[in-house]
Amino acid sequence: MYPIPKRPLLPRSLPLLWFLSLAIALGSLRFLVADIALVMPAMLHHALERPLLLYAHIFFAPFALAIMPFQFGKSLRMARPGLHRWLGRAYGVAILISGTAGVFLGLQTIQGPVAASGLVTLAVAWLSTTAFAVYFAITRDILAHRRWMIRSAALTVSAVTLRLYMIVGALTIGEESSYPLICWLCWVPNLMFAEWLIRRDSRRAVAQAA
Repeated sequence: MYPIPKRPLLPRSLPLLWFLSLAIALGSLRFLVADIALVMPAMLHHALERPLLLYAHIFFAPFALAIMPFQFGKSLRMARPGLHRWLGRAYGVAILISGTAGVFLGLQTIQGPVAASGLVTLAVAWLSTTAFAVYFAITRDILAHRRWMIRSAALTVSAVTLRLYMIVGALTIGEESSYPLICWLCWVPNLMFAEWLIRRDSRRAVAQAA
């Protein structure tokens, strides 16, 4: 087991990332007020062929993205632990539904095997890291819970990084050419950064304890 660090695992100030998470979460629900063919044309084939899976994914994923920043706020955990737990439950349920739908949607993508494998692996990793975070919360292993939540959050933030990389891809080699790579690039570096954060703080905790 990793030693307990004496400082926060996450940087103290991530206002831009949290703002982008909330903004994209809200923007992702635009299909509620406009025709999906207009606001999400790339998803139209899913809407026509497997609407239940699509709407389960795109409805619940924004809620996970919107809840995630609040779960890392120390003031909420300390002042309203009950609310923190209920938000955690909502976060877990949203990922269970959206991630499960994401597995099947990824298998049916028309963007080719590279994109499909990236999307499916992301969905499975999202479900798995969140399941571990929930398990350790239930067993009251708070340190392990926090570390698995960092991994889960890194994958949740792939909704943000995917859109940022899609802008870069569209401006360089084009959306169609870049999309399969982005299906991996949007989450693998995020997860690597999460692991770096966890191991960095573990090493600092060991040094402080020595």
